[in-house]
Amino acid sequence: MIRGQHLESQRLKKKLRMAMTSISQGCLGLKRGGSMCCTEPSTFVMRDVFRSLASQLHLNRLPSRSWRRATLITCATFANENREFVIVGGGNAAGYAARTFVENGMADGKLCIVSKESVAPYERPALTKAYLSPLDKKPARLPGFHTCVGSGGERQTPEWYKDKGIEVIYGTTVTGLDISTQTLATASGSRLKYGSLIIATGCSASRLPDKIGGSLPGVHYIRDVADADLLVSSMQSAKKLVIIGGGYIGMEVAAAAAGWKIDTTVIFPEEHVMARLFPATLGRKYEELYEENGVKFFKSAFVKRLVAGTDGRVTAVQLENGSTLDTDMVVVGIGAKPVSTPFAEAGLKTHAGGIQVDGQFRTSSPGIFSIGDVAAFPLKIYGRTARVEHVDHARKSAQHCVNALLNIRTDPYDYLPYFYSRVFEYEGSSRKVWWQFYGDNVGETIEVGDFSPKYATFWLESGKLKGVFLESGSSEYKDCYMFQKTRNRI
Repeated sequence: MIRGQHLESQRLKKKLRMAMTSISQGCLGLKRGGSMCCTEPSTFVMRDVFRSLASQLHLNRLPSRSWRRATLITCATFANENREFVIVGGGNAAGYAARTFVENGMADGKLCIVSKESVAPYERPALTKAYLSPLDKKPARLPGFHTCVGSGGERQTPEWYKDKGIEVIYGTTVTGLDISTQTLATASGSRLKYGSLIIATGCSASRLPDKIGGSLPGVHYIRDVADADLLVSSMQSAKKLVIIGGGYIGMEVAAAAAGWKIDTTVIFPEEHVMARLFPATLGRKYEELYEENGVKFFKSAFVKRLVAGTDGRVTAVQLENGSTLDTDMVVVGIGAKPVSTPFAEAGLKTHAGGIQVDGQFRTSSPGIFSIGDVAAFPLKIYGRTARVEHVDHARKSAQHCVNALLNIRTDPYDYLPYFYSRVFEYEGSSRKVWWQFYGDNVGETIEVGDFSPKYATFWLESGKLKGVFLESGSSEYKDCYMFQKTRNRI
């Protein structure tokens, strides 16, 4: 009896392999979120195959879910290693996209993530906040901030991806895309087939030119956990730090350095800190707070070059006005550039340096999607196409895109821009600061509060509320959100 069951099982497996080989070679058009992909049989086609075979063999039920999963994985291994869904990029957006695939039962044996980093996706904002806290003040470390803990979700460690049947290829950079063959090329020379592709490559840090010392030892850029580890190592011995850039990165690093008691100077070309967001009056208030914590500012200042010592490490920053600032290390926070080159070269349309998508994150090529910082999407509330470099958008765009790809939702993405930052959060800080901003900073401003600590700024244009900034805000931000979302008049 046992031998008979074994032979029956072998016949079934043989027919399944033959059927799947036929499907793969026949290149069936499988519609998936607007994509006609032919690299791997879908769940729905495989379901019909199983039913047909079950009927031929007089079986009363389909094979168990675990047996079907093993068969699909085996097929993928031997049929040119095709993946039904591939995500390029291992940041926030990839982690939240993976969660959404899991929630919809479409990850196990179907999803592959290709990441240039050596760790599973994590909540990237921590790198310039709690990760930089002094070692005696409980700094954040992995695995504590893997996605999706930032939004109250489950911590997706490497084991989580294994348990969910998700393949993660670490330490691999995608260098090319062939749309006609649905193939990715990597820096190692390997090639990877896909059915539907999600580009979530994010941004890379903007760098100072090498000719003025932008790559000297002791000059730091922060984009991944390896960068943050190098920065923490330098901070342990540094006595002086110069930060180039007065935006989010610069202000967050300066706040952390104050906790280390490092002599810190921030230089930037604008007239006040956070000039892209803060009005001048608000910028000056925060400059005063930082100065109370020992941070110095050089405003309207331009870097001429970074100076190296006899050992080749950076020792000073020379400014265009002739000033020279001695330093043990430099942190550069002058913005970021979307990682879109391989995909633009393949023919995908671009906008604002990113990959242009529609309201469901579909690119100009069927079956290819893009999310997070690299995606230029229709900002419906303002009637323009834009990129948004913030974790809130990375999370929400990932969820919307996957649901659209799986045909679970068809409504266009309707996003209200949101930014936040947290500084001086380490233990012993006299004032922990939490910034929140919603909307657009255009029009006239109204400032409310005494800055001890609550404070708010409202942007109004043509009688409409356009943007809201809050420090240490509580539940009232929800009212501001809904007010802005509905575009009510004041």
